[in-house]
Amino acid sequence: MKVSPLALAEVMVIEPQVFGDVRGFFFESFNRRRLEAALGRTLDFVQDNHSCSERNVLRGLHYQIRQPQAKLVRVVAGEIFDVVVDIRKSSATFGQWAGTVLAAQDNQHLWIPEGFAHGFLVLSERAEVQYKTTDYWVPEHERAIAWDDPELGIAWPLSGAHGGKPVLSAKDCAAVRLSAAECFE
Repeated sequence: MKVSPLALAEVMVIEPQVFGDVRGFFFESFNRRRLEAALGRTLDFVQDNHSCSERNVLRGLHYQIRQPQAKLVRVVAGEIFDVVVDIRKSSATFGQWAGTVLAAQDNQHLWIPEGFAHGFLVLSERAEVQYKTTDYWVPEHERAIAWDDPELGIAWPLSGAHGGKPVLSAKDCAAVRLSAAECFE
């Protein structure tokens, strides 16, 4: 397993060792012992989520202000542009973002610790995303930061469909700017 930090040092891209031959491939998509050793922390995942979305669907930027969730994200079909934003006021990188392309054929995972908002944009015709979380989803604690907040300046790679605008949920249309968001201390 290879672990590489993104621009936000605590956010990691994890590349499993893939064994392939004429029959196809095999890899461990999750090994708690190896991941804990690589991240230097104990993990207790309690929930797995699976989403399916069409091109230009943007989900996020989401987080839970109480019962924060660390996430281990991977794409099992298609391709996404995955984004994290540091929303810890005490952090030297508060308000900064990092993004990476995750594609099913690359078998990579993205580790997102607590204290970060998370979102993704579907780049392929369709994408299926699976992620593990370290705490349960609690709707009353969920928050969203606007995907197009000019303070963040996220360079989303939007295609020409829908006039260059993403397809959003009602919740994401109502998301607030970082300056008005409840953040972590």
